[in-house]
Amino acid sequence: MEAVNYELEIFNNRCMPSAMTVQCFAHLDQDIGEALPYLNAVLGGIDYVKDPPSVTFKVQGKLMTVHGQKIAINALKHRNEAVKIVDWVLREISDAWEKRDEIEPRYVGIGKPMIIEILKLLPKTNCRECGAATCMVFDTQVAEGAKDASNCPPMQPDFSEKLTAYMEPFGLNN
Repeated sequence: MEAVNYELEIFNNRCMPSAMTVQCFAHLDQDIGEALPYLNAVLGGIDYVKDPPSVTFKVQGKLMTVHGQKIAINALKHRNEAVKIVDWVLREISDAWEKRDEIEPRYVGIGKPMIIEILKLLPKTNCRECGAATCMVFDTQVAEGAKDASNCPPMQPDFSEKLTAYMEPFGLNN
């Protein structure tokens, strides 16, 4: 695979025009679809689609989807951050492609955390110390990667460790 160049398109969130973040599309100059199963194996995508190929990741609080000829990223502060992340993703794609003989391609995502499994580990006090109205609301925020075990003051250390371990494969720990 040759070096991939791209054209960056930055735009505001259409559903929330007053949002303080921007989104981007990096339009690629070549189709990298063949590399996506290897990238998925290396980075552990949340979701993988075979046809047309795409893989979705949550990295540093940002949701990104890599398609054959486009990378989409949300929750960006500015253009420079978009460039930095796109360049990182392209390096990861290149590395995965170069090492493809050593990597077992992965054609499925790791899935998403199950809310019921997270809830089992919470103290269920609805104390609001985490800033959420209920433990169920906090649970959902954890499942989305917005909060983690450290945000629940009454959580016992052993449950905190279990929650952190449960969330780790999903790449959603803060």
